[in-house]
Amino acid sequence: MTQNEEIIECENRLLEAMRTGDIKVLEELLHDNLIFTIPTGQTIRKEMDIENYRSGILKVSEILVTDQIINSIDDVSTVAVTLYLKAKYADQLVEGTYRYLRVWKLFNHSWRVIAGSGFQIQ
Repeated sequence: MTQNEEIIECENRLLEAMRTGDIKVLEELLHDNLIFTIPTGQTIRKEMDIENYRSGILKVSEILVTDQIINSIDDVSTVAVTLYLKAKYADQLVEGTYRYLRVWKLFNHSWRVIAGSGFQIQ
């Protein structure tokens, strides 16, 4: 399996974990020192992100990927992805097309997201 194929598999696992609220998979794929800028401009860490799923404040009902670009350099891969997202956050409907950038790094044969950001484009 090529590095890009591994990243595609990790991306698919991550998106499915987000959709189903699978804390175990999120714990596995997000690095402990993750730093992520969400569409509101707020920067969050891994525990803050996972707590949103654990507490039920964030519930994703639909994720559809429409575009994905992967660039790999040594043990780091960058993914730019466009997706349609439908979710509920603190009883507010969140729906639209978003562009996310995620940085994956290989640690002892396991890929983990170390950084990222997202913003709404439609």
